[in-house]
Amino acid sequence: MLGIGILIALIVVALFMMQAPTSWTKGEVITTPEESFKDLPDYPFEANYVTLHGYRVHYVDEGPKDGKTVLLMHGQPSWSYLYRHMIPLLAKLGYRVIAPDLVGFGKSDKPLNRDDHNYQMHIDVMNAFMKELDLSDVSLFAQDWGGLIGLRMVASAPQRFGRIMLSNTGLPAMGGIKGWLSYPLFKLMVMKEGKPETIADKGEFRFTRWVAWAKHTPTFDLAGLFQQSTSRELSDVELAGYAAPFPDEKYMAAIRKFPTMVPSQLLQNQRVMDEVFAKWNKPFLTAFGDSDPVTKGRDKIWHKVVPGAEGQPHTTIKDGAHFIQEDKPEELVEVFDKFIKSDA
Repeated sequence: MLGIGILIALIVVALFMMQAPTSWTKGEVITTPEESFKDLPDYPFEANYVTLHGYRVHYVDEGPKDGKTVLLMHGQPSWSYLYRHMIPLLAKLGYRVIAPDLVGFGKSDKPLNRDDHNYQMHIDVMNAFMKELDLSDVSLFAQDWGGLIGLRMVASAPQRFGRIMLSNTGLPAMGGIKGWLSYPLFKLMVMKEGKPETIADKGEFRFTRWVAWAKHTPTFDLAGLFQQSTSRELSDVELAGYAAPFPDEKYMAAIRKFPTMVPSQLLQNQRVMDEVFAKWNKPFLTAFGDSDPVTKGRDKIWHKVVPGAEGQPHTTIKDGAHFIQEDKPEELVEVFDKFIKSDA
């Protein structure tokens, strides 16, 4: 019996050690040289910077400063360049448009060590960003990791947000023993994938394979990834714009690490779902693409959970792939604008 007890204790300790850290310290950083961003197509925006928890964070701030605030949150491995077509359209409609670059992306500081990235660090930095700019009555648009971080920003300061629009994103959540076991099991499944040479397996997307590829591939093919994740053909110049923040491997810690972090706070996210979004009565809209293998159909989760989603004109964007901002920027702006004005 003593031997069994020791074995159980060792298993518990091992599972505990495989949980994601919820504390962090600032690591050594590098900044992409400004010349990497020279002459980017359709990205004429003035650079703004703020230092938060020791990290220098870049953001776009366009449109009238007294306009209603819209916050555009990007994901991995993109940056505010993803919103270059939406920003001027929203600014022309009279909105103050804010689009930050997450730490490790775009023009923001880039930690050199992958282990300097964890989910909690990014939440803390973006919460500080929101407070530093003193944002209020915010209309959030979030895609990919923009949802995983943006929705936690909402949970931290719900009084600052007036409405939420999600596209191709979510908030991975799970409670109880399943929530405690799932991240260690996920990491074991990623290890089982080995070092795949391609993202897809015979044309089929599998999330754990994507995570293993992002972690191990000798060359992170940004151009190929973005072209595979959009419906329209991107030009070589546009693809170079996405690669601009990452001139070589030492700048890529974030884009390597982020996929492994997706299910790293299942328990914390479940509390957020139960305590915040299951009681969220403010307007909540989804506009997911019909051509995204990662998130297709996951908009229905929000329709069931969030009271503020009831009766909203949820839509599915035809021919909208994962990076839907590239495929359908005008349509997204039209939907977003109508959504904001509907409860004005």
